[in-house]
Amino acid sequence: MGEMSVGAKERIAMTSLGPRNPGIDLLRGLSILLVVLHHIGLRIPLKHGVLAGYLPEWVLGAINYNGYESVFVFFVISGFLITGNALHRWGSLNRVDARAFYVRRVARIAPCLLALLVVLSVLHGLGVQDYVIHRQGQSLPRALFAALGLHLNWYEGHFGYLPGNWDVLWSLSIEETFYLGFPIACLFIRRTWVLMLALIVLALSLPWTHAALVDNEVWQEKAYLPGMAAIATGVLGALIAARWQPGERWAVRAWIEAGCLGLASIYLIEQWLWPVLRDGCLLLLTLSVMCLLIGLQWRQAMGAWTPWRGLDWLRSFGRLSYEIYLSHMFVVTALIRVFRMYDADMKWGVLWYLPAVPLCWLLGALVARWLSVPCERWLRARLSKSPVASATPVLASASDERA
Repeated sequence: MGEMSVGAKERIAMTSLGPRNPGIDLLRGLSILLVVLHHIGLRIPLKHGVLAGYLPEWVLGAINYNGYESVFVFFVISGFLITGNALHRWGSLNRVDARAFYVRRVARIAPCLLALLVVLSVLHGLGVQDYVIHRQGQSLPRALFAALGLHLNWYEGHFGYLPGNWDVLWSLSIEETFYLGFPIACLFIRRTWVLMLALIVLALSLPWTHAALVDNEVWQEKAYLPGMAAIATGVLGALIAARWQPGERWAVRAWIEAGCLGLASIYLIEQWLWPVLRDGCLLLLTLSVMCLLIGLQWRQAMGAWTPWRGLDWLRSFGRLSYEIYLSHMFVVTALIRVFRMYDADMKWGVLWYLPAVPLCWLLGALVARWLSVPCERWLRARLSKSPVASATPVLASASDERA
């Protein structure tokens, strides 16, 4: 792997805003699907159903219990894509236009988040079961303040879990904090090598920052530093992808295959790795995702490639990952309510997964079609100071940025 020419760097960077990277969409799709399956599996575990007689428990566990790991995959992807897009637009991180960056982030995040908070507030006010905030020390105004004040993760860490539709916002608090600080860090840390050194230290701190919080299980799961370490891994990966390139296609395949192998080992056999690596499993996960993203970026830069159409459905989950993430608990909550209402047999619980997954996709697609995409376009047009920039179609420039 050698130094890149300026032209090669520009070609690499441009892939972040060119045609969507099908490999990254696929990874996002797998991650959001596992989040959905996790939230169903916590309530209707497959190990108690008919599939237990045909599949080993570790396979069923891989289907049901990789949601938390998948959120860390999203953290790495977010850092990677945000950094790659910043490099494309401004050439280097120390030239980031903070205002333009914040406009794009607000336009992307705010419509769905605000709509969700309004709906949840109404459901709480109406006393709808499964939506009422009732734990001691919790209240609707305080939960709203935590969600909008980038610390819902801290709030849950101190006062316990909120209802499921609120709980998903813990990871958004971490990502929003990253978005808030990213331009500031880029503008103040002028030298790339200093930034990369800081990123390496933060990325490698993940096992220790996660293990140090073992006395509070909820806070350990949702704390800032482990999530930021995962995001830093993605930022570091984007800088590596933009700065160097492999000389041969086999080298690109090696990065992709190494990433896939590490990711599969966590998703499939983490229970056997844990006694040896313990919290290092999360570091293996984030570094594997980084390798995979770098390889996918380089593969895209080498020329168009035709993905297997049989996985288009999963890539569509990836394209809607943000909308599905914020909305899927409405489907899961309703499904579980009906499941319990009819005292359904847990043995056949797998049958309830069949409508739940496509309904989560459908709800996410409707949210994107009627809320997030038009609102994002409108907000960018109103908030952008550059008429040219605001006129850029959202979907054309959002190949991998709509994290």
